[in-house]
Amino acid sequence: MTCLNSTLQDQILTLTIDRPRANAFNLALIGELQEAFKQAARETRARVIVLTGAGAVFGAGQDIEEIRAGAETLSFRQHLLETYNPLIRQIRQIEKPVIAGINGPCAGASLGIALACDLRIAAETARFVVGFCGIGLAPDSGVSLLLPALIGLGRASEFAFSNQAIGADKALEWGLVNRVVPFEQLMPATHRMAAQLAAGPVGAFGLTKRLFNRAVLPNLEEILDYESHIQEVAGKRPEHKEGVAAFLEKRTPEFI
Repeated sequence: MTCLNSTLQDQILTLTIDRPRANAFNLALIGELQEAFKQAARETRARVIVLTGAGAVFGAGQDIEEIRAGAETLSFRQHLLETYNPLIRQIRQIEKPVIAGINGPCAGASLGIALACDLRIAAETARFVVGFCGIGLAPDSGVSLLLPALIGLGRASEFAFSNQAIGADKALEWGLVNRVVPFEQLMPATHRMAAQLAAGPVGAFGLTKRLFNRAVLPNLEEILDYESHIQEVAGKRPEHKEGVAAFLEKRTPEFI
């Protein structure tokens, strides 16, 4: 069963994450996204890519149940090397504009994917939660680099440690998103922006991405690799076990 809907219209490729209830990522969905971006890079009819979520949630990050099911044998480093790290690189390296249409809550690895996009338009209902520390993990999926780059180290530290949500208006004020619109206007506004870009010099946009990657994110590969090492450490600690148990039991974790 596919978890990713793909439509190509007017030179805009729209990828819609559709995995009820909260568009949480599992291996199948990550694989579908990787394949979609691989095809998008080759598809000459697709000049702009839009990434969004179905329903009222952009994405809840990694499926915690999948983590729990493989807890005894899971290598966090290997998992990241095969899943989110390649996907983040694909989004940054594809020489076409990628717009995230953030339709609702966005947390954990989903936040990293949204931050890797070139532009972000958020619905007023969008909320951004770093999420990782809440289950005893450290940020991955590029969040440790991209979030401080966009909103500053102090703000990134506060919201990583506190696990509090950043509202859409604050996200706009801080430069986390480019625009905020009412929920019902999100996709029309996103596609208007995409159409403007599709009519532009997409080749030059791709070269501009190369420059921005070199100027602002020259150590992306190194950071993604280091995140995987750090997550391997965090994932083996009792804090993570307690964080996951508390999440699934819907209680406040007791970190000792």
